[in-house]
Amino acid sequence: MKNEEMDPAEKRQTTPGSGIDHEWCLLCGSRNPHSLRVKFEPDEEGVKAVFAPSRHLQGYRGILHGGIVSSLLDAAMTHCLFHRGIKALTADLRVRFYHSVPWEKDLLIRARITRSRPPLYLTKAEIIQDERIMAEAEGKFMRQENKN
Repeated sequence: MKNEEMDPAEKRQTTPGSGIDHEWCLLCGSRNPHSLRVKFEPDEEGVKAVFAPSRHLQGYRGILHGGIVSSLLDAAMTHCLFHRGIKALTADLRVRFYHSVPWEKDLLIRARITRSRPPLYLTKAEIIQDERIMAEAEGKFMRQENKN
């Protein structure tokens, strides 16, 4: 596999979530051809996104794979921090599944920060389908310092 070369402009990007550190993300990366292209936007409490899953993301027939559900929740919490200018890595992720998540219907994904004591941030996210919470997660994130 060929290593990607960075041009000098890419090296100067420092905005969390939009620079070279995250653009190849499998969930939201703008340069990753396999990215799910989830777009998180700020809302009154944190961030939200609407995501339309597809058949290739299922585990059992008709059901979204649990790893995908967990990844979507993790990504939402990460973006909640990004939208506050915080670059952090997941230190602990706890997911609770309430219902099987059918892949045929859109998902509303929401996340918020519940507590912060830098460098540690506690977050919460949920996936909602048909106005019902399908899964939720709590995460602990550790701030990462920019290394230029």
